[in-house]
Order: sequence, then C-alpha cells, then structure tokens
Amino acid sequence: MDIKVYHTLYKDAVKIRKEVFMEEQGFHDEFDETDENAVHLVLYIDQIPAATCRFFPGQTQGEYIVGRIAVEKEFRGKHLGSRILSAAESEIRNSGGSTVRLHAQQQARPFYEKQGYSAFGEPDFDEDCPHIWMEKALT
Repeated sequence: MDIKVYHTLYKDAVKIRKEVFMEEQGFHDEFDETDENAVHLVLYIDQIPAATCRFFPGQTQGEYIVGRIAVEKEFRGKHLGSRILSAAESEIRNSGGSTVRLHAQQQARPFYEKQGYSAFGEPDFDEDCPHIWMEKALT
C-alpha cells in the first residue's frame, strides 16, 4: 500500500470519484472549484488506485475540511477508508491544523464516528442525499 499526496486534482483521483460518486451513487456535481486549491490523496494497492480524498483550509484558524472520500468497490472492506482518512489527518496536523470537519453522507455516519468524529448541526441534503456535518479535534 502506498499513499501519494498531490497538490492538483490527479487523474487517479478523478477516476475513483467518477466511478464511486457519479456512476455508482448518481451524483452530478462531483467536481468543483475547490478541487483547484485542495490537497488530494490517492491510496494505491499494487500500483492500482484504490481510494482517494481531498482536504483544504476551512474558515477559521487551524480548521480543515476533508471530503470526497471514496474507495473503489473491489477494495472495500479492507479498512482503506480509515487509512486514507488517517493519512489526510496526518497531513493536516503537519500543516498546523487542529480541527477537521467533513460533510458526511448520513449512511456513512457510523464509519466517521468510529474514526472519532462527532456530528453537529442539523442534517441537510446534497443532491437529494442526506448529509450531516461532523468534526474531530486533532491531538
């Protein structure tokens, strides 16, 4: 397993996000202007892109937003989501970050709670899919 950090939206991250979010889950607005300034991580298994996520600074000092966490279908159940999220948290910590927030699909809430995240605010919708904001203090 290898995790690479990119400061541009790399083709392997695009491939994973298209397959998971657009083809599998039916989202339309997968790519946005935030991609231009975000840090993108791609996790490889035997040089095959298996998982991705991105992060970028939030609105307050020390806050970062993690998003677009996706694992290819054939690699699920191997804790790769946890690994790429942990790698993003390490990168954020090394950049001086102290808090991570994410906008999670409601169905993924238990996964994030196991990673130490807590929900806050009211649920909302992104393209008709229920989401909840969650956060974690980095120590």
